[in-house]
Amino acid sequence: MNKISNQFASIEQVTDQYLNRKSTDTAVSQNSISFEEILKQKQDVTGSSELKFSKHAAMRLEDRNINLSEEQSERLETGVRKASEKGIRESLVIVDSLAFIVNVPNKTVVTAMEQNESDDNIYTNIDGAVFM
Repeated sequence: MNKISNQFASIEQVTDQYLNRKSTDTAVSQNSISFEEILKQKQDVTGSSELKFSKHAAMRLEDRNINLSEEQSERLETGVRKASEKGIRESLVIVDSLAFIVNVPNKTVVTAMEQNESDDNIYTNIDGAVFM
């Protein structure tokens, strides 16, 4: 105990010596990126992600021998973007004769079918529709 009291004049000197407070302060100031900047960077990365297909939707497309052309895929993505802009969370997106149920916030196609396959053309559990 006497050694500590003889070597250090104040508690600040002890904390500086043993907790490296000065070095962490300089590290924080050197890497001073605001939370807002980090959030924007993360949103840019996730915001640019393309449309995904759930396993179920992929199996439906394969079982029904449905192949999307590049133009149809682009229209589907445009429809999802428009649904997102309107605040739709679960959307029916119609592209030509194909119907897609899409979870808009996750940019994931949940299921896909030919439009005429739906019984009585009734779609449930959606809060909006986009016709492309």
